[in-house]
Amino acid sequence: MNTKRQRQNSGFTLIEALFASMLLGLVVAALVAASGAFTMVNGYGVDLSTAEFLIEEVRERTANVDFDTLTTTYDGQTFSPPVDLTGAVISDFSGFSQQVQIDYVESGNFANTVTGPTDFVRVTVTVTKSGTTVSSTSWIRARLN
Repeated sequence: MNTKRQRQNSGFTLIEALFASMLLGLVVAALVAASGAFTMVNGYGVDLSTAEFLIEEVRERTANVDFDTLTTTYDGQTFSPPVDLTGAVISDFSGFSQQVQIDYVESGNFANTVTGPTDFVRVTVTVTKSGTTVSSTSWIRARLN
């Protein structure tokens, strides 16, 4: 007669349980870090979309302004809080500001800035949020008269 009992393996050992807990902890930590990164990227994407919207507001506002008024009135203007195309303050974006810079450029080379008046200007609008530049865009305007 065999009096020895056979040992039955059921369940996990302590080492296996610790290893599984460690892996689960690493997965949770990675998910938390990824979620934080996605949230930051999403926030920047919202700011960038807002900045592009605010640049287009200035572009539309200056589209029908005559050349001389554009160069004398808008050069160096900062709108904080920002304004829409009618000039009304957009209070929902109070942390943003729109800065307009106008530079005279050569008629044959728009990249070269000149000091004297010419028939072409480069309008640059920079949108900042809390003093940090979010987006900047330039376009060329010509004297048509």
